Amino acid sequence: MAKVILSLGNDISTDDIYPGRFMATVLPTETPQFAFFDRTDFNARLKAREFPAGAIIVGGENFGCGSSREQACSTLKGYEVAVVARSLARIFLQNSINLGLKVVICPGIEAAEGDELEITADKVLNRTSGKLYDQVQLPAARKGIMDAGGLIPYTRGRLMAKA
Repeated sequence: MAKVILSLGNDISTDDIYPGRFMATVLPTETPQFAFFDRTDFNARLKAREFPAGAIIVGGENFGCGSSREQACSTLKGYEVAVVARSLARIFLQNSINLGLKVVICPGIEAAEGDELEITADKVLNRTSGKLYDQVQLPAARKGIMDAGGLIPYTRGRLMAKA
């Protein structure tokens, strides 16, 4: 079970998640400091490490739209948060899988900041409201990559298993 630390609406862009003016910083160890930089209160709370690993950001439709910058995913992965959204922009979804950012597509999700969510293999339960929502399942290969922590750890694991 994890707490919702930020609840957002539709069309949250990669520029909102990781502003373009910080594109000179691309190392995954450095990008987290710029997560939601223009949402100054939330950014300060992230940097202060107020949230435990596994905390959840809830989004509406088209979360991660806009540019294809993978820093929007690495900045969130740096805080070990998960994203539960009604839908994800195609490139954001693929970048999340490749980098191992935990994302869940849940078309009916309704959750406010402070709500507690329980994510199972195919459902999301909002324990605060008592409502249960279906997930859109990722193909097994994509889920395997995400669960392994990203494409590099997944590939490394597969190569080591063959050796």
